[in-house]
Amino acid sequence: MSEAGFEAAVDKMRADGVPDRAIAVFEHYYRELEAGKTGTVAESDVSPLSAPIRLTDLRVDETMARTALDHTVVIKLNGGLGTSMGMAKAKSLLVVHGGLTFLDVIAGQIQHARRRYDARLPVVFMNSFRTRDDTLAVLSRYPDLEVDGLPLDFVQNREPKLLADDLTPVSWPADPELEWCPPGHGDLYTALETSGLLDRLLDAGVRRAFVSNVDNLGAVPDARVAGWFASSGAPYASEVVRRTSADRKGGHLVVRNRDHGLILRESAQTRPEDEAAFGDVSKHRFFHANNLWLDLGALRDRLRETAGVLGLPLIRNEKTVDPADPSSPKVVQIETAMGSAVEVFSGAQAIEVDRSRFLPVKTTNDLLALRSDAYDVGSDFAVALAAGRHDGPYVDLDPRYFKLVGDFDKRFPAGPPSLLAADALEVVGDWTFERGVVVRGRARLDDRESASRVVPAGSVLGDDLGP
Repeated sequence: MSEAGFEAAVDKMRADGVPDRAIAVFEHYYRELEAGKTGTVAESDVSPLSAPIRLTDLRVDETMARTALDHTVVIKLNGGLGTSMGMAKAKSLLVVHGGLTFLDVIAGQIQHARRRYDARLPVVFMNSFRTRDDTLAVLSRYPDLEVDGLPLDFVQNREPKLLADDLTPVSWPADPELEWCPPGHGDLYTALETSGLLDRLLDAGVRRAFVSNVDNLGAVPDARVAGWFASSGAPYASEVVRRTSADRKGGHLVVRNRDHGLILRESAQTRPEDEAAFGDVSKHRFFHANNLWLDLGALRDRLRETAGVLGLPLIRNEKTVDPADPSSPKVVQIETAMGSAVEVFSGAQAIEVDRSRFLPVKTTNDLLALRSDAYDVGSDFAVALAAGRHDGPYVDLDPRYFKLVGDFDKRFPAGPPSLLAADALEVVGDWTFERGVVVRGRARLDDRESASRVVPAGSVLGDDLGP
């Protein structure tokens, strides 16, 4: 840890054209990292979020809702490559249902909402330097998506990966692009300012933003939430969802005891002795959906007050410089979480929404369920459970053979099995599914219990039916 390391990082950023404001934010977190800060949140310092406002209880005037949506921009976070699933391109290029990619579905959702509410509703994607070109190529199929001369995207900033042992910028001549990383999706606020987009939106009469992850197809623009947020006067609001046992590791909002303000606590910010409390879904009942509503004027004011440094909690993310090579040098990536801005804005609120607004694809387990007939994509491009289903099927595929998208696709050459009547599908071992396989109830395949590694065409699996 040395001043030379910091100066080398700043020199590298300036040579790359990183804006001064983004460099100032990097300096803030570099100093915190150098001082040994970890960003942990102690269970003894917080209390559970108890009774947020519920969307189901809202009665919003329809005219107000339409007007609010007309003055809202949809921002989709699209910086991820899906490296945990073996992808080297934008995750949003994945086909998720019926030949449609994430981007196709989102474009359809936006166009439907514009027609339904007679709203301009611009949409903007926050890309990374690795996802921009591929994303814009797909979006070029929708020439009417761009409105009012506003761009379809802006690019988040980037910063050097730092060697874990001395916090100097890593050098990786084999692939110099791997020397860089995005600063987490908390960079949203800095990138909105440094790109000039924040001022352009406000100048165009856009007053609020609805922000969500590109891989959450449940995060459709909702006029009721837009109307409530506009009338609430809140500068910021987070959508939260009731936790289940499947959400034990998910980040959630808690109330800070010293000032009763809302804060976001992620698993990476939890001390080992607090892990049981963190995962207690009966105590901390609401997880953070990463669907946010922002007052853009309040954001600009706050950025001006803080000279661009909002001071979001630090996340120290330790990886290897080449994520695909565990033997490559260990590095630290300085990151922040977008949702942690809830503690920056006085008067920030939480609103409880239905689980249908949280439908992320983080693993190939999620992908198989979404590609199957357990879900439908309607004429409004909303992704919903098929008729008769109350929740999605539980899918657990052996990560040795199904974790990476390429391996996954090879084992479902004719498409996903029918999961319409499935409660659960568990697969242990290397299995290939032929065309027309149907799962009913609960099914488990285990190559240790069968000589076959192929599920024949037309097979019906479930309960005691076997392969």
